[in-house]
Amino acid sequence: MNDESDDLVPLQSNMSEEENSLGVTRMEAAFGSGDGDENAFAAVPQGQVEAGTIFNRVYRPWRGELGPRWARNYAIYRHHVYGMFTSKGHRYYHPFIRLAVLFILISSMSTLGFLILGSLIGEPEIMRPFGLNRNNIYAKILGFFPRNALWWPLLTALVIGGMISEDRAHGTSAIYFSRPINRLDYAIMKYLSVASILGGVIILTYVSYYSLAIVVEGHGWAYLFDSFPLFISGLAISILLIITYTSIGMALSAVSKGKFFPAVGFLSIILGTKLVAFLIDSLFDRSIVYILSPFDNLAHIGQLVMGINPGYDHPVAFSAVSLLAMNVVSLYVISVRVNSLEVTRE
Repeated sequence: MNDESDDLVPLQSNMSEEENSLGVTRMEAAFGSGDGDENAFAAVPQGQVEAGTIFNRVYRPWRGELGPRWARNYAIYRHHVYGMFTSKGHRYYHPFIRLAVLFILISSMSTLGFLILGSLIGEPEIMRPFGLNRNNIYAKILGFFPRNALWWPLLTALVIGGMISEDRAHGTSAIYFSRPINRLDYAIMKYLSVASILGGVIILTYVSYYSLAIVVEGHGWAYLFDSFPLFISGLAISILLIITYTSIGMALSAVSKGKFFPAVGFLSIILGTKLVAFLIDSLFDRSIVYILSPFDNLAHIGQLVMGINPGYDHPVAFSAVSLLAMNVVSLYVISVRVNSLEVTRE
């Protein structure tokens, strides 16, 4: 009996192991366990994390020979002025801007064609509004329509857009200030760039008209010497107009970060103040409100300088002081905003 009991015990033990193993196998089949489930952690899917890259910036001092100050400043001037003719290596102007500037130049010189036509057919009715005289010289610079109503304000608005505002928006002022170029030179070169483009159109138109009128009308040296002071007066008024329009336009560009606001703001100041002053003067007979208009201040001073009967009732000193204040405030705004330009992107 003992031998049988000894034989049965292992049999019962083996049966128990088979049953246990069978149960484990069923559990594995049911729940997919047994393949890494003995580890005490769960595999949770994670989303992709987009992380930036940290660059190791190594700043090396400049050991080369720095160019002279005038060369660095001229590079700024050339970048903006030459860009009007070619964008290769210079400031990019949209083709529409170039075509608009060309159209303004051709339109403002249309008087030359009437001068030639009048001289060919010998018609005094044509020569009277386009010939060389005091009123016509004044009109070629400070005539309201179409020059100061369309051509000169539109030309300024096209040029000043983004002149300083793009540097503030994109942080490109760091490119200038790391050359190194101080802020005064930066502001002066930007200012001269705008003034040169305006002067290239306004003064070229004025000088061409005066020269062609002398030749076409057949005036001699005596008339040339007599009319030369009048020519100088008109040239001085042209320069004053360029300075005023450039100062106001650059101030608007300095306080913005885009191209649209300076252009529209400049047109609003030049044409809006003129319209408001005209309406108030027509309703209440108060010409003093014209001191709020930059164009009317220039026109009032131009009439005095060129010896034309003034069309305003208030003293010319008021217009002179108002025009001076506009230029001073504009230059102050430019200086403050340029000083606030950071070396790095704002």
